[in-house]
Amino acid sequence: MGLTSNKVLLLSVAFAVLLFVGTVWLWPRLARRGWRAVGGRVGLLLATQLALFVSVGLSANQAFGFYASWADLLGRETDVGVVVDHSAGGATAGPLRVVDTRHVDGGGGAGPRYGGQIQKVALNGRTTHIATPAYVYLPPEYFDPANRTRTFPAAVVLTGYPGTAEALVDKLHYPRTARQLAKDGRMQPMILVMMRPTVAPPRDTECVDVPGGPQTESFFAEDLPDAVTAHYRVGKKPGSWGIIGDSTGGYCALKLAMHHPEVYAAGAGLSAYYKAPVDPTTGDLFQGNETLRDEADLHWYLKNRSAPDTSLLVTSSKVGESNYKATLKFIDEVKATDRTRISSIILESGGHNFNTWRREIPPTLEWISGRLSDR
Repeated sequence: MGLTSNKVLLLSVAFAVLLFVGTVWLWPRLARRGWRAVGGRVGLLLATQLALFVSVGLSANQAFGFYASWADLLGRETDVGVVVDHSAGGATAGPLRVVDTRHVDGGGGAGPRYGGQIQKVALNGRTTHIATPAYVYLPPEYFDPANRTRTFPAAVVLTGYPGTAEALVDKLHYPRTARQLAKDGRMQPMILVMMRPTVAPPRDTECVDVPGGPQTESFFAEDLPDAVTAHYRVGKKPGSWGIIGDSTGGYCALKLAMHHPEVYAAGAGLSAYYKAPVDPTTGDLFQGNETLRDEADLHWYLKNRSAPDTSLLVTSSKVGESNYKATLKFIDEVKATDRTRISSIILESGGHNFNTWRREIPPTLEWISGRLSDR
């Protein structure tokens, strides 16, 4: 049974309840002096609290999608993804291959022309050789025969670290929200490419081209748009691509839009931070390269590099988010430039969690839609 299985969660809750009942039942018998009785009481209390902790942890993981599997939780997910060719004859795998499809929740069963479609794909970077899965949302308009020559704008959507791409679909409801907003005329139909920034698991590369390591920034700036554009009807002119992310994904979204405005015309960072951390999950990202380290600091970048011609959106809350002051500082720094445009969503309160991001996603999609071209 998998880490995110409902059976695992129910079993952990049932075990915790049984331990609690057992503790109440056995306590009178253990209410004596002596090392056996004391040891029994200590053991029951520790076991009950551990069971409760496991149940709460599993429930939180179900809600927020921190880890996708036991191997992911234990840090044993080390294999880089491999693109498997399922075509007859076993031709060389291309940069993007569809491996599964599913309906959009709430879209009905009338087919993708009416409800849109989510495709699970395998991506293989031609230049960086990074292989990773993703989910692609295609709006209903994509399947309308009247639109067979129409191109669509696209937005990359990134999770935090470690995160799961499935959470963007099932927990944050990006496809369902995008479809409804387009149906209501509040945004244009868009293709969404949903994935996590951890493309070299378990390492958190912070979307950096690590010297001698994964070339993550190049993957997102070159390989990913090239693969998607070659497979889907995405606008090929500048201004067709945007990028959105939360937490680590938010930092990546802002950085990629700033470093590569010729690719990403708009970048939205939900609960983002503004400088790449260096910690046990990242390892040594810069290998002594001071220029690389400095450019990964978005505050430094705004002060020391030419202002990028792109649009940025940042979000925070006055109560509950640790990035509030840094976000206000970033807004002021962008406003002082002559080319970069900045917008913000500042909530009165809201934590660093899915519930907060679900409140920010609809206006973020509207915002980015208004800044992208479909040609």
